[in-house]
Order: sequence, then structure tokens, then C-alpha cells
Amino acid sequence: MDKRIKILFTISNFSTAGSGKVIYDLIKGLNKRRFDIEIACGHDQGKFFKTVEQLGVPIHVFSTKTPYRPYSTLLFRILKISRFYRKHQYDLVHSWQWSSDWTEALAAKLAGVKWMYTKKAMGYKARHWKLKSYLADFIITINDEMRDYFPKKKNQRLIPLGLDTTFYQPLTDGSKRPPGAVLNIVMVANLVPVKGLETLVQALNLLPEQDFILQVVGKCDNAYGKAMQQLVRDLGLEKQIDFVGTQLDVRPYLEQADVFVIPTLDEGRKEGMPMALVEAMSMGIPVLGSNITGVKFVLKDFDRLLFEPNNPRLLADKLFTFTQMSLTEREVLGKALRDYCKTHFSLETFVAAHEQVYTELLA
Repeated sequence: MDKRIKILFTISNFSTAGSGKVIYDLIKGLNKRRFDIEIACGHDQGKFFKTVEQLGVPIHVFSTKTPYRPYSTLLFRILKISRFYRKHQYDLVHSWQWSSDWTEALAAKLAGVKWMYTKKAMGYKARHWKLKSYLADFIITINDEMRDYFPKKKNQRLIPLGLDTTFYQPLTDGSKRPPGAVLNIVMVANLVPVKGLETLVQALNLLPEQDFILQVVGKCDNAYGKAMQQLVRDLGLEKQIDFVGTQLDVRPYLEQADVFVIPTLDEGRKEGMPMALVEAMSMGIPVLGSNITGVKFVLKDFDRLLFEPNNPRLLADKLFTFTQMSLTEREVLGKALRDYCKTHFSLETFVAAHEQVYTELLA
């Protein structure tokens, strides 16, 4: 190619979801001789924003979407976004917005710029998603059930999210505790009701012996987080369950865990492809996950690690089996999970697949 393809990545923020790290890794891995990258972000808050700045690419603190109402000024506001696209002469806009908003897509059409998006979550409001799909030049899905949302869209491709498995790798100094010690459990999530923490807390309360420690890593200062902390106090488990808040690097918590649990409910804004789960697997940590879309996509070759969502008794039974496993059994399972990540969710494959899509779309 004579000139680099100029791509704008758009995202609401870098503080509320795991996709920010995915975008960071993607931009870092793209061939800079072929692609000229910029970012548009709704705000510059959050610790991870500082990390993104270190990529050295231009970052515009500018929202590329706008509320529908009031309708009387909607076109004017969309034209403002369109002028932004034209001013910077982008060849392609790749949206990582989670919502069904279609205003940034229409702005790209008006500017004559190619526009695509990655479907990150399982939420689906038919009218707006259909319009967003229609306006998109390409759609990337991240699990095998999302494709059913867009049966008539030919320009779509399944590209599972990728992970840097050299960054998330197992502990090598032999400091894992042997079976028989307290079971160390970790959950990584920004707490909202769909995350299902109450299922895990109630399951732990059902264990025959309460020899466990649970560390909940993620934002927990909202109403749901406070309700979960009250539940822990009501059950008398405050000495065993610790809410450690948001952490920029979750590896120190994962590497000491005996098991990682993702208890998401089968309702509301479901998981697209939970990267916290993949991070734990890549570090060789045994995992348990609720049998829902997204989680079961990641664990489709490990059915025995799935449990019925919102069922504390079944989860308690699964956790009890880990107390009976030998150190060797845990290590064998952890190695199998890491090998699976390296084969199916590698960063190299993820980046290469995107480079192919960008090149084909702009050919």
C-alpha cells in the first residue's frame, strides 16, 4: 500500500470495562507501517487512561455519539461528529461502544467514512441494533451466538478477543499453597446486579466447613456493591470475604488464587466474552463459571467447570470438589486451561485477524 490506513478507535471510556485493555493490546500490536491509529474517548478519567496515553497515539477527548433527544437538534449534533471525521480524514472508524447507539455510524456515512463496530455485550434492542447493523460496513462478533443477531449481514466475522499470554502467565516460584489449606477464591468484576455475586456469597455460606477466603476485585462503591457488603455482614462472613476495590493490575490476586469464579446471572446485559475469566485461565488458575452465553463460549471444551446460574447449591457443590483435589490435579487443570487460551485466544491471532479485516474493507 502507498499510504497507511488511518483508523479511529472510538470508546466511551477506559475505566468501566475490560475491553479497554483489549483495545490497548490491539493498537499496540497493529503494524504501524500499515496503519495510522487515533483514539476518540468520551472522557479522560480512570487510571488506565494514563496507560493508554503511553501508546503515543493521538487521543481525542471527544464523544462520537450523541443522545437522540431532542430530535429537533439531532441532525445538527450528528453533523458535528461528521465534521470531526472529515477534518481528520479517517479512512475507517472502528467503534467499541457497547450500546445500540447508531448516531456515530450515521455521522460516518455522512462523512463518506467506512464504519464498523465490535459487538461486545449480549444486550439487544431490536430497532436500534438493526439500524446500527444496517449502517455498519462491517461487524465483528466475539462469541458464536452473537452472529444470530444479524442473520442477513454478510459483512461480519467472529473474532474472539485476544489476550497477551506472556503478560498473564502462571506463577513459577512454586509458592502455591498445598490442598488442605484455606481455599483462596477470587472474583474480578465491576459490581452490578447482573454479576451475580450474591450467588457466590450464598454458595460459600453453604460449604460444610467455612475454610475459605474470597477476594472481590473491582468497583464496589455503588448501590449493588454496598448491598453485597451488607449481605456478607448479615451472614457473618466479613472476616472471610474482602472487597479490595478496583485494581489496575489483577495478577497479584489471580496468582494466589486456588479458583476463580464468575457467577454472572442469565439476565440483563449478559457477558459477551469475559476477559477476567480468560486472564485467570491464562495464568493457569482453575475456574468455575455460570452456564450462560459468553462464559460457556470461553469454557465450551470444559463443561464440568460450568454451573447453573443463580443456583448457590450447585456452585457450593462445585467449590467443594476443589477442596478435595490434589495439588497435581489442580496444576493439570490449570495447564489445560492455559494451553487452551494460547491456542484459541492468542493476541497474535486477534491482531492478525483485525489487520485482515481492515485491509479487505479498505481495498
